[in-house]
Amino acid sequence: MDKEKLYTLIKSPIITEQTAQLGEKINQVVFKVELDANKREIKQAVEKLFKVEVVKVTTLIVKGKRKRNRFGIYKKSNYKKAFVSLSKDSDIQFEGIN
Repeated sequence: MDKEKLYTLIKSPIITEQTAQLGEKINQVVFKVELDANKREIKQAVEKLFKVEVVKVTTLIVKGKRKRNRFGIYKKSNYKKAFVSLSKDSDIQFEGIN
């Protein structure tokens, strides 16, 4: 996999209360990734970018919601979530990242 694809594959980490609890309990991190990314590519990208050992990757596609405002109805985009399980000695810190 080329380096350009590595940097564009993972869009952003999803940091909420629920994902923080996943990180504490079962050492899992959640990322928003491209729709056409597969599990092998996500595993390689996380291992190379963050220099950690990935045990397992689980993905799901979140369907975009239909919203309504005074101008009419529109639909938000679909996106893919990747739940990345890290080994016990690996850890990713997001405090210093902008």
